[in-house]
Amino acid sequence: MSLRSRIAAPDEGGTGREDGHLVAVYRAKLLEEIDLAEMSTLTAADRRARLERVLGHIISREGPVLSSAERSQLIRRVVDEALGLGVLEPLLADASVTEIMVNGPDSIFVERAGRVEQLPLRFASTDQLMQTIERIVSTVNRRVDESNPMVDARLPTGERVNVIIPPLALTGPTLTIRRFPRAYTLPELIGLGSLDEQMLMLLAAFVRARFNVIVSGGTGTGKTTLLNALSGLIPSHERIITIEDSAELQLQQEHVIRLESRPPNIEGKGQVTIRDLVRNSLRMRPDRIIVGEVRGGETLDMLQAMSTGHDGSLATVHANSAEDALMRLQTLGSMSEVLIPFEALKDQINSAVDVVVQLTRFADGSRKVTEIALLVSHGREQFRIAPVTRYVPSPLGADRVVQGRFEHLPIPRTVAEKLYVANEPLPPAYGVAEAIDVLNTRQAIG
Repeated sequence: MSLRSRIAAPDEGGTGREDGHLVAVYRAKLLEEIDLAEMSTLTAADRRARLERVLGHIISREGPVLSSAERSQLIRRVVDEALGLGVLEPLLADASVTEIMVNGPDSIFVERAGRVEQLPLRFASTDQLMQTIERIVSTVNRRVDESNPMVDARLPTGERVNVIIPPLALTGPTLTIRRFPRAYTLPELIGLGSLDEQMLMLLAAFVRARFNVIVSGGTGTGKTTLLNALSGLIPSHERIITIEDSAELQLQQEHVIRLESRPPNIEGKGQVTIRDLVRNSLRMRPDRIIVGEVRGGETLDMLQAMSTGHDGSLATVHANSAEDALMRLQTLGSMSEVLIPFEALKDQINSAVDVVVQLTRFADGSRKVTEIALLVSHGREQFRIAPVTRYVPSPLGADRVVQGRFEHLPIPRTVAEKLYVANEPLPPAYGVAEAIDVLNTRQAIG
């Protein structure tokens, strides 16, 4: 194997065992020459610069003759291994990578533009992968070992990390890093084809008119991205409280309080759940509450907040359709320790939820708003929705790129009147349905 292939950068494919050995040798030489006490007093940038200078001297003194590019690549690899996350460091620096999936030391996948691809990268050994995992979880004061083989955490830089190791993971230590999502505006989402101008106008009217909105979708459909974009429509003078498991929302308003749940510590104590935060937020005089995702008993508290003076709140839920989202809210609400009949939960949901926005991720990686539905049922009656937007996909072509159109349907008169009272104009594509048309577009669920 050539010297160049042995020290190639990760994106050039030279990450075999021999390459890992070469990096390990120079890493050991580097650690022998630096003063760890002195290094701890430097900033991250100064620490990296100091290591690069010292390693450059070592290579000049002891190493083989290298070209300028080879020398730079070797220095970067060794310093990444000493300071950062080794072969993962360039992936974290690549803004196009949205998810990193390590399935054991020999298998690394990434997601770019919604597509998953395997990279020609590998860790030198399982031990090296475990060292990287331990370095990651230690930054959030967590521990991973056989007695605690699963860790879910958020890094200080925002990435969401999940770790599961043997004996639970049979393929070896498994690491998933979900990148901190970039904040997109609604006009940018139009450019990506996620929605159209008329839908933007309608959603903006709903948010400004203080409709309670549930954003629904499967994993990776862009729920947080859309939620963040919708939150940008909230007037800047309102007091907003965001509640999340992993703080991803990036609101730009002045009066925002960000709350994040906390897992139990090593002793199993100190946990603060989403439900604890929702309950506490009600004592903080919020104008609006935004819950990153409801997934348990906190759903009941959120519904009660939406129907008792906190209009205009937003939340996301995992579901595959607007109808499924309502049924899931009912199920999640029943997970509270408060014993409440399903019929009473129907009443809560019918009183609280105004709009369900459904997202779907398609085979080509694109994410689109496939339905906007209004909840038009009342009291304890069965859920009934009035879809006002549908995405109608065309048959897949040879390029396998999803094409289609957004279909706009009439708005129920009661909803149009509510928008009129709030001084929010109805977008031109959406007419007002007569009573008979509303009955025809309503759909009973459950």
